[in-house]
Amino acid sequence: MERDKIIVRTSIIGILVNLILVAFKATIGIMVNSIAITLDAVNNLTDALSSIITIIGTKLAGRAPDKAHPYGYGRIEYFSSIIIAVIVLLAGITALQESVPKIFNPVLADYNFISIFIIAVAVVVKFVLGRYVKAKGKEINSQSLVASGSDALFDAILSLSTVVAAIISLIWNISLEGILGTLIAFVIIKAAIEMLSETLSSMIGTRVDNEITDKLKDRISEFDEVLGVYDLTLHNYGPIQLMGSVHVELRDDLTAKEIHKLTRRILYAIYDEFGIILTVGIYASNTDTEEAKEIKNSLMEIVAKYPEILQMHGFYLDEDINLITFDLIVDFDANRDEVKAKVLDEIRNKYPDYHFDAILDADYSD
Repeated sequence: MERDKIIVRTSIIGILVNLILVAFKATIGIMVNSIAITLDAVNNLTDALSSIITIIGTKLAGRAPDKAHPYGYGRIEYFSSIIIAVIVLLAGITALQESVPKIFNPVLADYNFISIFIIAVAVVVKFVLGRYVKAKGKEINSQSLVASGSDALFDAILSLSTVVAAIISLIWNISLEGILGTLIAFVIIKAAIEMLSETLSSMIGTRVDNEITDKLKDRISEFDEVLGVYDLTLHNYGPIQLMGSVHVELRDDLTAKEIHKLTRRILYAIYDEFGIILTVGIYASNTDTEEAKEIKNSLMEIVAKYPEILQMHGFYLDEDINLITFDLIVDFDANRDEVKAKVLDEIRNKYPDYHFDAILDADYSD
């Protein structure tokens, strides 16, 4: 798979660059007796480990579905992202532990212009690497690469602070390693917590970006037979594997054969254009009679009085048994059952000769 190849190739580049930086920084750190540079070298080593974890996670996530895991192994990528975020968090905590004592007991390192120049070059290399890895991660929707790229960018900032501290130490004989190291440590810890939060949210299940849901609804609406598109729900089984369901409103005089052909056309179109597997459900519409139009309009007026009701759809009048059914989407923050009960009471009082039944739909997508 091309996406997996990009992740592996990008991660290998990260491993090689980080190992080279480890060798240079560790040598310089020992030569000039700088704890900041030595810690920076260790941090680069953890970055290489993060890239290795990304490769392993990608290989495991790319395994084909089987009987035990019919939706595949795509969500393993989330676990690799969590591991990377934890590594970043530990690196930040370690930097904090090493930096704080240096505030109260500063020690001047034996810097020279050559060592400062080499570390400055390392900053540029790390910054370019971080931008590259993060951009690739966003391009192919890989949270592991985005996390690795973000980590690299923070490492560049950490290394830059080391360069600034080294220049100040060399010119004015003042040690700022402790103060700068502490500030950067807090930044790294904050970034790690944000990475963890974002990945855990993805694992729990977050609201799908309305950009994709709008495109899907617009595409389905292009079919002539479709009168409305509702209840779009998407589930991810990895960063790029989406499955879901949708309801389309159709005239109730269409035959089963016509509906079958239409839903197949919708399914194939969505999969070909978006790579998403959709199950298509049906709402029948018969609001072409004066009676149905009147009741639906009355219901819409009642619904409009409740700002917590986001949408009413799926209206259908079964004339054989005088049953009217419809769906309500009520805001998550509202008392959904209470709102539904009020709407039903009002419409039943207005049309006592009919039976009414409402289903509460959740606000899964915009």
